[in-house]
Amino acid sequence: MIGKRTAQDPLFIPGSLRDMIPDDYILKQVDAVLDLRWVREEVAACYDPFGGRPSIPPECALRLMLAGFFLNIVHDRKLLREAQVNLAIRWFAGYALDEALPEHSSLTRIRQRWGAERFKAIFRRTVRACIDAGLVSGETVHLDATLIRADVSWESVAADYAAQTLAENVAPEEPSPPPARARRPKAKKRSASDPDATLATSSKDYHLEPSYKQLTAVDDQAGVILDVEVTTGETSEGTRLPEQLERVADALGHDPAVITADTAYAHGTNYAACEARGIDAVIPPRREARRRYERLPARRFRYDPRRDCLTCPAGHLLSYASTTERGGRVYRAPVAACRGCPLRARCLPPSAHTRQITLFPGTEALLRARRRHERGWDDDARIAYRRHRWRAEGVHGEAKTQHGLRRAVRRGLDNVAIQAYLTAAVLNLKRLARHWAAVLRNIRWPWTRHRPLWSLMPLLRRLYGYICHAFTPALPRAA
Repeated sequence: MIGKRTAQDPLFIPGSLRDMIPDDYILKQVDAVLDLRWVREEVAACYDPFGGRPSIPPECALRLMLAGFFLNIVHDRKLLREAQVNLAIRWFAGYALDEALPEHSSLTRIRQRWGAERFKAIFRRTVRACIDAGLVSGETVHLDATLIRADVSWESVAADYAAQTLAENVAPEEPSPPPARARRPKAKKRSASDPDATLATSSKDYHLEPSYKQLTAVDDQAGVILDVEVTTGETSEGTRLPEQLERVADALGHDPAVITADTAYAHGTNYAACEARGIDAVIPPRREARRRYERLPARRFRYDPRRDCLTCPAGHLLSYASTTERGGRVYRAPVAACRGCPLRARCLPPSAHTRQITLFPGTEALLRARRRHERGWDDDARIAYRRHRWRAEGVHGEAKTQHGLRRAVRRGLDNVAIQAYLTAAVLNLKRLARHWAAVLRNIRWPWTRHRPLWSLMPLLRRLYGYICHAFTPALPRAA
C-alpha cells in the first residue's frame, strides 16, 4: 500500500487536448456538428482591414460564448477564469495550453461591435441545420412566452414622474381651450439603471418585477426552437402573434398546420389571422365577460356583414354608431325599440335606455373558437395542447435552470436579445448533437468485430460531421 509518488511535472504531454476529453462530453459532441467557418465573412464589415491591432479570431470568440452557455457560465469574467483550468473549454475555443486567453472585456466589445442582428443570424443557422437533419416536422408549432428578470436592484426602481411631467408641460403652439377634468393616470415605475425593463409578473399572486419577455416558437417533433423575440415585460404576447407566424413560416418555408398557445394569445385578431393563413389554432379562448344584469350575452346577437348591423334575440336591429380608440365598432339599438322590448329586464340595467355592443376586429373568428371549445376539442387538438405544456414550457425551464436565462446578464434590450439568441442556439445544438450521436451509435460498422480498429471511431465521427456540414446549404447573409 504505497501512495502515489510525487514527481516532477512532465515537460512534454503526449497526445492532444482532444484525447483528454471524454467522448460523451457535451462540448465534444457539439464540436462534431458545429461549423463556424462562415463567421469571419459574416462579421468582416465590423473590422478595419487596414488598421488597428490584431483582433481575436471571430470563431474563437463565438466558441467561447457558446461554451459558457453550454456550461451555465453566463458571466464573462467567470467564464475566462474557468477556461484557464478547463481543458475542454480551451480545446473547444481553439486555444492551446501555452496560448493566452483574451480578456473578459473583449467579449463585451465584440458583442457591441457585432450587434443583435448577427447573433440572430447565428441562431437562424442552427435552425437551418436542425431542419436539414430532419429534426423539424413543421406540422405543429407551440408558442409561449416567459419572463426574464432584469439585472437591476429594487433600489433603482422609481416612479416615472419626470417623463410624465415633461410630457404634460409641453408648450402648445396654439392656444387651446382647457381640457375637461379627467382622472390623472398613475405614473409607471421604471428602473433608472435599465429603462428598457418594465414591471411585469407571470401570476396575479406574485408581485411585479422589472423584467423582459421572451416569445418562443418550438417545433413539436424534437423541441427545436424556431423563433425567438425579446420585448419589454409589459408587452402583451398576444399582440405579437401575426409577426411571429411570419418569422416561423420564413424559417420553415411554409405555414405550420397547427399552432398551440395559452389563453394570453386568445385574441380575435389572432384567430382571424390563423384562419386567413389556413392554420388550425389550438388556443383555449377566455371566458366571456358578463355583467350581473346581462342574461343575454353578446354572442346571442347575430351579425349581418352585408348590411353591417346586428340583430338582437327580439328581432331589433343595432346599427353602427361610432368607433372606439382601440378600433372597435360600436352598434346601438334605437331607444324606442328597447323601451317596449319584452326582453328588456334580461338585457339592460334599470338605468340604461338602449343596448349597445362593441365588435372588435376578429370577433367572428373568436366566436367560432368559443363554440368549438364549448363543444369540445377533438382528440388531435387535445393531444397537441397537452404536448404544448411540456414542449414549450419545458424549453423555457431547461433554458432557465441549465443555461442561465432566469436572469438577464446584462442591461438593455439588445443585450438581453443577444443572450436569448445564444441560449436558443445552444439548445438547438444540443438536440442536433444528440441526434447525430444516436445515428452513429445505430450504424452497424463492418469493422466493429475487430478490437484494434475501435480507436478510429472518434476520427470517423468527426469526419462524418465535416461531411454533413459540407453538404448543408447556408442561410443568406444578414443585411
